[in-house]
Amino acid sequence: MKARLREFYTKTVAPALMKEFGYSNVMAVPKIEKITLNVGLGEATQNPKLMDPAVNELAAIAGQKPVVTKAKKSIAAFKLRENMSIGCMVTLRGDRMYEFIDRLMNVALPRVRDFRGVSKKSFDGRGNYTLGVKDQLIFPEIDYNKVEKLKGMNICITTTARTDAEAMALLKLMGMPFRQN
Repeated sequence: MKARLREFYTKTVAPALMKEFGYSNVMAVPKIEKITLNVGLGEATQNPKLMDPAVNELAAIAGQKPVVTKAKKSIAAFKLRENMSIGCMVTLRGDRMYEFIDRLMNVALPRVRDFRGVSKKSFDGRGNYTLGVKDQLIFPEIDYNKVEKLKGMNICITTTARTDAEAMALLKLMGMPFRQN
């Protein structure tokens, strides 16, 4: 089964972008390459048992098993040793990526309290967009009663766009709710 948003991209978004930016080739049209979800847990240095619920929640949100990230070097001030587990991440591509961004834009983001849209300033200059989420409860897959601690996450949307303007046009046409300011 093909993702709904992927079909929408090929039928509607790609032709609109070709017309707007004057691309002569379909392969030059920017598209979403991957989405990376990252949960950093600094508190895991004191309590390593915090990692298991974070991994399980990220797996439920993403639909695939996350990788546990480890510290690259020791930092005495943070009581951190090399190879200590300090977070988890997952990279989504293909249909899973389209399913996730569809759920993010249409289900999760509207559940944020006082939501007025996402910032237009979170582009990195090369056409990638990063979004920070303060708690994981906005995703319907997470059971409110089983959560012991709120954990935020970074969501990085990597596109093939060369400029921020192209990436913004792509995400806006896909349905990303940008703030009106």
